[in-house]
Amino acid sequence: MQNTYLTTQELADRIKYDARTIRNSLKDNVFLEGRHYIRPFGGRKILYIWEVVEEEMLRTGPSPIAIPMANGGVVHG
Repeated sequence: MQNTYLTTQELADRIKYDARTIRNSLKDNVFLEGRHYIRPFGGRKILYIWEVVEEEMLRTGPSPIAIPMANGGVVHG
C-alpha cells in the first residue's frame, strides 16, 4: 500500500481545519503517533498518513477503545 504523507498545513487544507487546531486539539487526542502520524528520522517534523486519517474521519461512532472523560476528551485504552 502506497501511503500519502502530509505536513500539518497540507492536512489542514485537505480537511478544512486550521493547522493550530490540528496541532493543539487533534494531535495526540484523535491522531495518535505511529498510527495517524510519524516523526521521520526521529526529528521534530510531523507527517500525517492521509489514508489512515481519512479512514478515521469516515468512521462512525466512537472508537471501541476510547474511554470518555469528564472534560470531553477521551483516553485511548
